[in-house]
Amino acid sequence: MPKRGYHHGNLKQALVEATLKLIEDKGPTGFTVAEAAKLAGVTPAAVYRHFDGREALIAECALQGHRIFGDLMEHAYADGHPTALKAFEATGRAYLAFARKFPGHYMAMFESGVNLQANPVLATAADRSRGVLEQAAQKLSEHIPADKRPPATMFSSHIWAMSHGVVELFARGAPGAKAPFPPEDLLEAGIGIYLRGLGLIEPDR
Repeated sequence: MPKRGYHHGNLKQALVEATLKLIEDKGPTGFTVAEAAKLAGVTPAAVYRHFDGREALIAECALQGHRIFGDLMEHAYADGHPTALKAFEATGRAYLAFARKFPGHYMAMFESGVNLQANPVLATAADRSRGVLEQAAQKLSEHIPADKRPPATMFSSHIWAMSHGVVELFARGAPGAKAPFPPEDLLEAGIGIYLRGLGLIEPDR
């Protein structure tokens, strides 16, 4: 890759793209700033024109990832159309699709240990996608009697955890290649069992 130097027009994004590639190949803690600089075609000193170090690089990857993820979740939810149930199920599929298409972003967001409390902009971006799932859970459970209705935050957290587990175990890399069933089927079945337990969908006959 040719040297871009200090005055490359989009050095910041070139460093982000290099970092995403390294995260995919080596994990979020398996590379150095010097490696990111080399892959971007600049000197290590050039990195510090935009970032304080590796953690700041990873945080930027996570921020961009959360923004993409939020867009995908909002598109999948589509304001609850065509039905609350279908919209809710679509958010689960969007989670799997995002993890597959943007693995570097996904790892930066959920596996790097990046500190959300230390980065208000990143925390706001992360809250957006969680908020979509919480909204979907709230809408879907509206007809459950209030005294039997789980808090929307708990409901959405259960589905989030289920989605994350399917991604980690079966949808991305090893051991993902050894999944006993398609990840989409695993998640759909798990969500179905959960929703039947809440009385939100009819039991199988």
